[in-house]
Amino acid sequence: MITLTVDGNEVEVEEGSTVLQACEAAGKEVPRFCYHERLSIAGNCRMCLVEMERSPKPVASCAMPAGNGMVIKTDTPLVKKAREGVMEFMLINHPLDCPICDQGGECDLQDQAMGYGLADSRYQEEKRAVENKNMGPLISTIMTRCIHCTRCVRFATEVAGVPELGAIGRGEAMEITTYLEKALASELSGNVVDLCPVGALTSLPYAYKARSWELSHTSTIDVMDAVGSHIRVDTRGNEVMRVLPRINDDINEEWISDKTRHHIDGLASQRIDRPYMRGASGRLAEANWDDVFAAIAKAVKKAQPYEIAALAGDLADAEAMFALKTLMDTLGSPHMDCRQDGSVIGKQGQGGYLFNSTIAGLDEADAIFLIGANPRHEAAVMNARIRQNWLNSKLRIFRLGEAVDLTYPVTELGTDASVLENLVSKGGPVISALKRAKRPMIILGAGALNRKDSAGILSSVSMIAKTVNLVTPEWNGFNVLHTAASRVAGLMMAFLPAKGGKATADIMKAMEKGDIKLLFNLGADELDFSKRDSKTTMIYIGSHGDHGAEQADIVLPGAAWSEKDAIYVNMEGRVQHAQKANFPPGDAREDWAILRALSAVLGKTLGFDNLDALRAALISAYPVFGNVDTAQPARPKVLGRKQAISDLPLTTAITSANGGSDNSRNFYMTCSISRASVTMAECVKAFEANNDVKAAE
Repeated sequence: MITLTVDGNEVEVEEGSTVLQACEAAGKEVPRFCYHERLSIAGNCRMCLVEMERSPKPVASCAMPAGNGMVIKTDTPLVKKAREGVMEFMLINHPLDCPICDQGGECDLQDQAMGYGLADSRYQEEKRAVENKNMGPLISTIMTRCIHCTRCVRFATEVAGVPELGAIGRGEAMEITTYLEKALASELSGNVVDLCPVGALTSLPYAYKARSWELSHTSTIDVMDAVGSHIRVDTRGNEVMRVLPRINDDINEEWISDKTRHHIDGLASQRIDRPYMRGASGRLAEANWDDVFAAIAKAVKKAQPYEIAALAGDLADAEAMFALKTLMDTLGSPHMDCRQDGSVIGKQGQGGYLFNSTIAGLDEADAIFLIGANPRHEAAVMNARIRQNWLNSKLRIFRLGEAVDLTYPVTELGTDASVLENLVSKGGPVISALKRAKRPMIILGAGALNRKDSAGILSSVSMIAKTVNLVTPEWNGFNVLHTAASRVAGLMMAFLPAKGGKATADIMKAMEKGDIKLLFNLGADELDFSKRDSKTTMIYIGSHGDHGAEQADIVLPGAAWSEKDAIYVNMEGRVQHAQKANFPPGDAREDWAILRALSAVLGKTLGFDNLDALRAALISAYPVFGNVDTAQPARPKVLGRKQAISDLPLTTAITSANGGSDNSRNFYMTCSISRASVTMAECVKAFEANNDVKAAE
């Protein structure tokens, strides 16, 4: 530890800390623009000047290493004058845009000009002006406001791993630009808006829509992937205006993906706000709750228990799945599944389907083996964490599967999944690296788990894990990278085929043959039900008019993720409570409430009347849901069974941001809400244009 004096008070800080960090440890506020805790030090704004004993002039505290015995002063007349001078220079060319600037009310430049600046300016010359840049459909640029703090440049290079932002020119002619004037090709690009301390970079979809003081803030959880990022939803009235990240060092640090941030215009588009029922004409027509419940009761009465099935989609909350599972149990049906992608995991114990190393554990890994996983598009925030580890250590990363740019170097093993069998029998560089590593890690993606030979893949992975000592009392390196926010909660409550029950693929085949007469579809929009037998009745419960609702016979309007208090479980097994930010439109209701009302009509009344009673029943049946906000890793049991692995190419669930191959999904359109978003559609177009430019080059 290092001891130094700040404004007469002794303070201890860790070796390697800066003077600025020492001042903060002493409780002193030091203004800054360029400094950020998660970025490298630039030291170019000079706003953090402090006085240091025996120094002839003020020093930039962000770039000065703290040393034993230093005497620092932060509130002397010299410091005050120095900061006023820096602020005066900052404002020389800054336009008077505050009345119309989207940064107004939450602008660092405004706040620090009031706290540390002068009341007037001595600058008489003409102000400079800079042309705005094209950074894509998510970022609005007013570059005359830029103060050259370079936070955005450092973020793009260091965190996002896309070195497309930089400075050209020198002195007064310096400009921040994307060089080629094209969309910033990163799934994390929206974070530069949060980092910008002035109004140079603001949110384009949010431009001129609201002021910060008009908004209500709700702390909740992201459901666009299985990371479970902590977010804040800002609403005005009943409209969601924007989504911002909340700091959580264990999960998303302070970043969120562009899809998380900007899919929200899809919340109000293509909404199901009242019940619908397919009439004699074959078209869906508006109906009332009594009529649709009566029709469902009639369909249930006609069907035998083994002719009824249920599927849960990727955005379903734990309460809704529990209510549906309980209803299916009372109806006596064993056919249910929450794995609409056909994954084979779930029955090997909790350790067989969790990200057991935890997301924060990525910081400690010294060798990673990716199998059928694309973390850049399946968990963008997590991918940035892997990149940070690679930047700060000698982390080695191997990949078996489709080759995409992950923003860090990867040793490619090809796409032939049978390579795993060779690794088991013959070893190789990847096995040697995992053996040498103190914290080895295997990450299995959905692309390896939804194949016909997935059991064989899991068996081979189990043998590799045993060979390299992947799981020890101190470390669990077996991880599954999920893409669906609902998946882990569904697996935890065994929303899976019961004894004699059918999984997703078998349910789909049985519907085609007419063996399944009634299907409860809880927001499963990634399946094609067009081939089902005409006598099969499909009941869709969801919020958006997507694939599931389009093909349903009865549509019940559910609440979207922002419109309900709900439980979601992230890929680490971390139980998290999402909070309601706005209310469902029209006649839409929470999914669990719809199922509870339906159960009464069916004469199978569920044993809860409110959300608290439902959660109590859920925790009673599955105590794991009572352990809130704690990662719950477990040792994996026997995974898979001996099975030949085919030579079919190993693909990934989400290949790219612009469509990718036929068997992949688009990063910006992975669910019914993002597919309804105009902003997400513009992102797809922007990156297709980027690819056209690359092809032309």
